[in-house]
Amino acid sequence: MSEGISYRFTRAVVRTPCNDVIHGLRAVERGAPDAALFRAQHLEYRGILESLGLEVTVLPALEEFPDSVFIEDTALCLPEGAIILRPGTDSRRGEALASAESLDSMGLDLMEIGPEGTVDGGDILVTGPVILVGLSARTNLRGFESLRTILAGWGYDARVVDTPADVLHFKSGCNALDDETLLCTSCLANDPQLREFRILTVPPGEEAAANSIRVNDKVLVPRGFPATADLLTDAGFDVELLPVSQPALLDGGLSCMSLRYSD
Repeated sequence: MSEGISYRFTRAVVRTPCNDVIHGLRAVERGAPDAALFRAQHLEYRGILESLGLEVTVLPALEEFPDSVFIEDTALCLPEGAIILRPGTDSRRGEALASAESLDSMGLDLMEIGPEGTVDGGDILVTGPVILVGLSARTNLRGFESLRTILAGWGYDARVVDTPADVLHFKSGCNALDDETLLCTSCLANDPQLREFRILTVPPGEEAAANSIRVNDKVLVPRGFPATADLLTDAGFDVELLPVSQPALLDGGLSCMSLRYSD
């Protein structure tokens, strides 16, 4: 396990948005995404990952699964291997099976969550040897316990945290900037479960920018949140702005659209 595991990556896996992405799940109706614009934004996202030195594997669209572009919910990839997750929404379980087939064909060692639990990747935050797992409407305690057992065998300390009731996934409100620093919304900034970390708090009105991700030497930030971009720049991070207006209509963001790991 190397330093910087939360943000140093050599590989990424993404899945092309399907035409039926317009029918993806959403907690709040803000209108359907435009499939063509979604694909354009996804292509720009892929390009940024490649420009940062990652070898990006592009998986084909799954037309029967509108949310399959949000591949992060189906697996957790670490240097030791991949853990196939069990999404908390029944209609997405087939996505995990498809990810398992692809990751197996890529030569990754696979483990999987037991059938009694559910875990969405959007609730898993890697912060070096400590991995935080938020309990949510999509991730339950049995799923966490199954995940913790696997991670313990690989030398990680998995810890359960509480996701605020009005937040879909833990990483909707909290992401790692390095192994010691978190970017959080105000509702998580003072959470005692996070007290060992240095916390940068997203400015009011820009809560969606908490789903920014550190990839090697850049912090990728959703476009349209200038105060958050300034906060990160002032803290010494190199910021890259990306458009995610279409994924946002489906409660998605920058972390959701790739599996990032180092081999």
